[in-house]
Amino acid sequence: MVQILVYIVIVLLIIYGFFIMLYRYLWSKLQHFWVGENEKDVLKSAGGRRFSIIIPARNEQDNIASCLYAILQGNYPASLFDVTVVDDFSTDATGEIIRRIQLEYPGQVKIIELAKVLDTRPINSYKKKALELAIGQSSGDWIVTTDADCRVPVNWLNCFNDYLGRTGKRFVAAPVRFTDTGSFVSKFQCLDFLSLQGVTGAAVAGGLMSMCNGANLCYEKLFFYEVGGFSGIDKLASGDDMFLMQKMQQQQPGSTGYLFSQQAIVSTLPMPDWRSFFNQRIRWASKAAAYKDWKIKLVLLIVYLLNLGLVALFLSGLFYPALLGGWLGLIVFKFIIEYFFMRPVARFFRQEKLLNWFLVMQPFHTFYTVIAGWLGLFGKYNWKGRSVK
Repeated sequence: MVQILVYIVIVLLIIYGFFIMLYRYLWSKLQHFWVGENEKDVLKSAGGRRFSIIIPARNEQDNIASCLYAILQGNYPASLFDVTVVDDFSTDATGEIIRRIQLEYPGQVKIIELAKVLDTRPINSYKKKALELAIGQSSGDWIVTTDADCRVPVNWLNCFNDYLGRTGKRFVAAPVRFTDTGSFVSKFQCLDFLSLQGVTGAAVAGGLMSMCNGANLCYEKLFFYEVGGFSGIDKLASGDDMFLMQKMQQQQPGSTGYLFSQQAIVSTLPMPDWRSFFNQRIRWASKAAAYKDWKIKLVLLIVYLLNLGLVALFLSGLFYPALLGGWLGLIVFKFIIEYFFMRPVARFFRQEKLLNWFLVMQPFHTFYTVIAGWLGLFGKYNWKGRSVK
């Protein structure tokens, strides 16, 4: 039985290695996108394209001000964008801070308070409702979304504008990175997220899968309504980004793209501890069963089965110590495959130093993948003070 398990893990590792090499190839084909940085270039490139930026926020008093100032002080003409923050029943000073910034930027910053527009009945996806309400009140032809704990670069909107003008895409996924705060849990999250972002860029640019992150998205408002908005996916707690992208890709193949530009990278903070980290990842994993793209399901299944097999092999090695050497060899082989992929990804996100921790993280990541994947399908999690099944 143990020997069969070893053979199964080897086969899964070979298949997994094929996918990683495919992603590595697709990543190498990405062309860096660059826009001018001086004011003359920005004004010339804007061309009248107007953006409405939407930020759902719940209890973000420590982050919302720096998030808004980074956007408002960017390099895109102020007359061509506005910002709407949707206050999701915050119990801290989030709303007060937004209203104070409104006074500094009259007419450019708006606030929607869910407590004033929704009744007291709980819903399962407050974020989708927040986005839906803000899109309905938006004045721009293009919707841009980010999160309240994010920092955007100065040329952020200009990158979207130029990319849309050059490609004709109607939905654009863009890069996101975690900021390393120095702790072990921070480095673990940064590396894990780097791998996800690498697969996202490769898969979207290569036309393989619809993947994205709501912290850095842009899409045409008309297109949002053409696909029925969040209808059909509004009961799911997560997935305001990937499920919408899938709907748009199905409606109009070739309409989605990936903005491969260091000028467009949005930075966000990792979770401060293991508990909140697992809750975040369980929330992300909870939408896996609802994916309609069979390619995503296949990749997720192979990844999960491989890590499950490695965990089972390690546990078997506790009773049959001779197996531990083979398990370690497979872990090292997996590391080599992934490192070959991660190096250019880390270079693009300017986080090469994190790779010094990559081998150390391998056993932790194997167990984490199994636990988070299982709980994402069958468990529940707490997010922003809410319990979600």
